[in-house]
Amino acid sequence: MSTTVQCEASGGIAILTLNRPDKLNAINYEMADTLLALMDILEADAAIGAVIITGSGDKAFSAGADIAEFSESVRRGPAVGVRDFVRRGQSMTARMEAFPKPIIAAVNGIAFGGGCEVTEAVHIALASERATFAKPEIKLGMPPTFGGTQRLSRLAGRKRALELLLTGETFGPARALEMGLVNKVVPHEELLPAARALASRILHHSPLAIASIIAAVTRGLNVSIAEGLLVESEQFGRMAPTNDLREGIDAWIARRPAVFQGT
Repeated sequence: MSTTVQCEASGGIAILTLNRPDKLNAINYEMADTLLALMDILEADAAIGAVIITGSGDKAFSAGADIAEFSESVRRGPAVGVRDFVRRGQSMTARMEAFPKPIIAAVNGIAFGGGCEVTEAVHIALASERATFAKPEIKLGMPPTFGGTQRLSRLAGRKRALELLLTGETFGPARALEMGLVNKVVPHEELLPAARALASRILHHSPLAIASIIAAVTRGLNVSIAEGLLVESEQFGRMAPTNDLREGIDAWIARRPAVFQGT
């Protein structure tokens, strides 16, 4: 497996570290492919219940896509650029968004371009007080390509998203929090412990229910409220015959902690 992403696992939590610190953890094709491969592995691993993504070093979560690399694809024409660059990045962020186990971004520094789009795509994000964000693609003469034109507007609202997309200006963690891009801002040295603690709180619950909630929210965002309610009903229907739901109800009635088996 490529060294562009480091993977460590303990206590049911996998930590994926974007590992190109000399390039501010810019996402090249190899890194994107490695992330996709690791998500396949982690989804199938019953011992892993949650994933944390962070960046190597003290400067960056990810400065975005590797411009030198994708510029070569662009020079080869639109078809190659879309195939090699756009589809690869969109597949990566779509996989994160729909991943059935919670993914938490621990944004430890610069999160520009593709790094910001990863933050938008994952389920929950915590930011260090040192984090900085930007949507600088317009300065290259292009729109964001890993889903940034779509997810930021859904998170922050159309006008706030367009201001950031059309100016390319940087913004800090406080504004990211206010816009809903991140859930919480914490002191830098507490970032990974806070992400681990959050993941551990989630892992107390049924993994089937967690996956069901993620599926309902992810699918429901892209349909009408009526269709979303049907998705919600469908997810409940899938949970109804499970041992986890019976255990949760029995434990609540008996006033004891539930012990979920994921069945």
